[in-house]
Amino acid sequence: MVGLAGLEVSQDPGIMLCTLPLGAGVGLAIYDPKARVGGLLHSLLPASSLDPQRAANHPGMFLDTGLEALLARAQRLNATRPNIRVFVAGAARIMDENPLFDIGKSNGDVLGELLAQQGVELYARQVGGRTDCSMELTLATGEVRLRFSGQAGTQALCKP
Repeated sequence: MVGLAGLEVSQDPGIMLCTLPLGAGVGLAIYDPKARVGGLLHSLLPASSLDPQRAANHPGMFLDTGLEALLARAQRLNATRPNIRVFVAGAARIMDENPLFDIGKSNGDVLGELLAQQGVELYARQVGGRTDCSMELTLATGEVRLRFSGQAGTQALCKP
């Protein structure tokens, strides 16, 4: 289980990585099918510039430092950026009608730029909306599934 502001990377095919409900936060799964390495990030806020000290202690709190840390850990397990596939979910608008405090939109807005900076490609996404979801990454196959609050079962975001 990947908790709030957490990130995990593994190459153990017997593991499924899962997030808690994402809400306005972003779930970002990566998978390298050649190295069979995957990881999952549950980021809460878009930019570490909001609190650099907290970002240094908890890189997963922020999308920019969390993505960087996730990719670095995957590379230590022999994943390579050209092979890494990225899958994203979350960034919902579930709590506040005021667009000034729309953290989900802010997270979604910076995502493309961050992926380009890191040299990785987005393969699939399910962002925005008004329903939160949790994310599951099966390391044996690279399959990413979403579980939406109030709905039975899961929905495939990608199948290998």
